[in-house]
Amino acid sequence: MAKITQLSQLDLNGTYSYADYLLWQFDDMVELIRGKIMLMSPAPNLKHQRFSGRLSYRIQRFLEGKTCELFVAPFDVKLYDSKKSKLLDKDAYNVVQPDLCVICDKNKLTDQGCEGAPDWIIEVVSKGTARKDMSFKYELYEESGVREYWLVYPFEQALYQFVLNSVSEKYQLAAMYASDQIVSPVIFPDLKIDLAEVFAE
Repeated sequence: MAKITQLSQLDLNGTYSYADYLLWQFDDMVELIRGKIMLMSPAPNLKHQRFSGRLSYRIQRFLEGKTCELFVAPFDVKLYDSKKSKLLDKDAYNVVQPDLCVICDKNKLTDQGCEGAPDWIIEVVSKGTARKDMSFKYELYEESGVREYWLVYPFEQALYQFVLNSVSEKYQLAAMYASDQIVSPVIFPDLKIDLAEVFAE
């Protein structure tokens, strides 16, 4: 197979697998959602970076000494339907790079990243990623079995917390938070995050 060193060598309307993705050798950051190439936004803006940094610091501090680990983008997460067994790379069509993700099952970690659903994913939404985060990724994370999904809006200073219902296997909106509130992940109720601190200018 010919080396792919530039994004322009690919058909952006084509369908690709994780096996294809592993062979690409260009600098452009992309994700694969249902086999379709999704271009990632340019480098995050200052507000996004500040928020991500403060949030990841608090989560990392909480997880010290625990079995779960925090990973920050760029970090490849290969996903597939939670009702199916592990897929070969050639049969997997989803690879994403969440802004933040927490993984508690060490068996899901590989040299390439994570294979299977993280326990908790946080996406920091920008204008360029809103549709992807709120629609495509929401559905993908739900069917993959991600237990908790946070959508964070730094400019609006708002956070939406979705939790996977174990019976329906669908997300339920657990809560919506504003910048002056304390939020805790359902999977880690002892972790208290003061949004006034992380949203601070």
